[in-house]
Amino acid sequence: MKVLSIDIGGTHVKILLNGEKEPRKLPSGHDFTPAQMVKDVKILAKGWNYDVISIGFPAPVHNNIPVAEPFNLGGGWVDFDYEQAFGCPVKMINDAAIQALGSYKGGKMLFLGLGTGLGSAVVNDNAILPLELGHLPFKKKTFEDYVGIHGLEKDGKGKWRKHVFQSVELLTAAILPDYVVLGGGNAKLLKELPPACIAGDNANAFEGGFRMWTGPADSAVTPDPAVHKAARATRRKKAPAKPRK
Repeated sequence: MKVLSIDIGGTHVKILLNGEKEPRKLPSGHDFTPAQMVKDVKILAKGWNYDVISIGFPAPVHNNIPVAEPFNLGGGWVDFDYEQAFGCPVKMINDAAIQALGSYKGGKMLFLGLGTGLGSAVVNDNAILPLELGHLPFKKKTFEDYVGIHGLEKDGKGKWRKHVFQSVELLTAAILPDYVVLGGGNAKLLKELPPACIAGDNANAFEGGFRMWTGPADSAVTPDPAVHKAARATRRKKAPAKPRK
């Protein structure tokens, strides 16, 4: 089965067909609508034959349907019929969830995406659970107020990095994952990674799209012993955070 994986972002839409090496991309933006996306993707994917489509969407998705409009794109995404427009089966999940799925190496994984906000998802025993942890209270606001782009621009890289470490510490203590994947475009700004974390890659979103058609997560994926060994070693050096009063 040929899967076309689509990663929708605020400035670009990227696509990749399983079996191909190089993704293709096109511009998006504040006036970008779903109808324009379908039209442009069909042109961009010329020469690629696909049976089904996966979409990573930059807003909450429930039961394969967007439940909110993305703030950095045009309107009309919630009520749009993607399968009818593309003429083939379509699966859609949040953009953080699709990158999490592509980053999964087995066991229980927490994914945190450092970008405009704070994307989050858990993959556990080959089942994915999209989350909205960025909206939880943290300090005087929410997690994404401190580790999202607004916190980075307001506080500078130094304080932002400190807030990232604190956020990872608290969320890890609550969820108790085997390891944490830090993805998103701003993860590259970290000089070092927090304990039990590994670096993600935005390109993993394509792999996540491919895995969406083999089950909630690829059943062939098995725990990576090296990842779990490193996570256990870092936890021995630093105990989990205690809840703050």
